[in-house]
Amino acid sequence: MSTLVLLVLLLLVVVVVLLAGGAAYLVHRHPSWGQPLVAAFGAVTGMGNLVGVILAR
Repeated sequence: MSTLVLLVLLLLVVVVVLLAGGAAYLVHRHPSWGQPLVAAFGAVTGMGNLVGVILAR
């Protein structure tokens, strides 16, 4: 793998972790929205689906 590919993967991992953390924090601040871990896993799943669609092209 080239260095560029590894850097893009690292950036993608950082973005997914920030997205999941942000979703968990929002749900933690507003408990009526659901459970924090469910929101975090949902965010990670959604991001994974988006990346899968992009890579399939």
